[in-house]
Amino acid sequence: MIEICQLLAASVAIMWFVILVIINVILPCVLGEESQSGDGTHWMDFWVVRLLLNLLGYATIFVPGYLLMRYLRNIRYNETAAPSFLSNLIKHCVFGNDDKVSLESAEEGGESPSGTEESQNPMKRGFTLVFCLVGLQGAYLTWGVLQERIMTFEYGKEDGQGEFFKNSQFLVFINRILAFIIGMTVIFFRRQPHHTTPLYNYSFSSFSNIMSSWCQYEALKFVSFPTQILAKASKVIPVMLMGKVVSKRTYQYHEYITAGMISVGVTLFLLNSGDVTRHKGSVTTISGVILLAGYMAFDSFTSNWQGELFKRHKVSSIQMMTGVNMFSCLLTGVSLLEQGGFFDSFAFMARHHLFVVHAIVLSLCSAGGQLFIFYTISQFGAVTFTIIMTLRQAFAILLSCVIYGHPVTFIALIGIVIVFVALFLRIYANQKKKSQKPTGSTTTTSKV
Repeated sequence: MIEICQLLAASVAIMWFVILVIINVILPCVLGEESQSGDGTHWMDFWVVRLLLNLLGYATIFVPGYLLMRYLRNIRYNETAAPSFLSNLIKHCVFGNDDKVSLESAEEGGESPSGTEESQNPMKRGFTLVFCLVGLQGAYLTWGVLQERIMTFEYGKEDGQGEFFKNSQFLVFINRILAFIIGMTVIFFRRQPHHTTPLYNYSFSSFSNIMSSWCQYEALKFVSFPTQILAKASKVIPVMLMGKVVSKRTYQYHEYITAGMISVGVTLFLLNSGDVTRHKGSVTTISGVILLAGYMAFDSFTSNWQGELFKRHKVSSIQMMTGVNMFSCLLTGVSLLEQGGFFDSFAFMARHHLFVVHAIVLSLCSAGGQLFIFYTISQFGAVTFTIIMTLRQAFAILLSCVIYGHPVTFIALIGIVIVFVALFLRIYANQKKKSQKPTGSTTTTSKV
């Protein structure tokens, strides 16, 4: 009877998998491709349609996975399965590893802050800080410039009629797969804390991470890069809202005041920006605003969910990076295969070799930037990292305006200044608050 139930559960999961694969293969053929002008002559010109197709692709993994997990929990697979490589893998994915380990062994492989702060001489520490500053700024400023170049400018225009690169999901995939490889390499060579959390827990922040990145790339078709950067700066507002919902957090008065200042600054900039984008109508279209709101909402969930995993399961930053990117590669890879996105993207690469260079450098900057994030926080703490990344946002706006010629009016400039004054006031107030009580220490990081 048990064998029949197991066969039935597996059959239902496989049936759903096959149905979703068929739907995902047929729909793109029926709907066609996104046109170069994006003027609404094809169904795929609408970002909502592209989003729904991506979600159907992710459902190919999530729906059968949920059915199998529910069944395995109902039969208490972790208690009844005979020891084997496959059963151990399933247990790690669905149930986690609850074996108790001593505090010493957990700390031995962990990422505790460097402990060499006092032993390092000031000059060596200064060089380390400069190294982190240059690494973070170089990686993410280059990443920002290339992101704008890929999504908003035509390739091959000098040789005749140019064409835009259209598949945002492919960019998410190439960024994540390199980060996953680097994360696995670090785990292989460097001892990590005992891993207890079920692997499926990473899939939630992986999904939100994919969605935030996709919204970020798609938004560049409708809003200018400086607008997107300011939207990122204002994500403290949805982070606070998600913190209340997910973690039941409370906030101080200065946090509400600075959040209000950021809202005013962003509003001033948006209402006084006269730039144009790939969709030549106007900068701040309804689609652009919705996509930026989606980016902030998903990114806020990512940081709060990862914070809960850090807190409950004591995973290291590298374990978090690897687990999240593993599911990101799986989800985006399956979706791209079903939609034919790999074939279209590789064909674009064959036509435009410059895009290949841009894509490789973009991936290197994304993966390398994540490593610089973890190293900077381990050496200098979250406050120094936050200051560096806040400066990076200001430099990114300046660099984009200089390289790509985005016009900024005086009132829009005042809006930018208000946003960054609010951010630095927030950093100062938070640091002052921490200095008034004993510090304790779990640091969470989110992807940029």
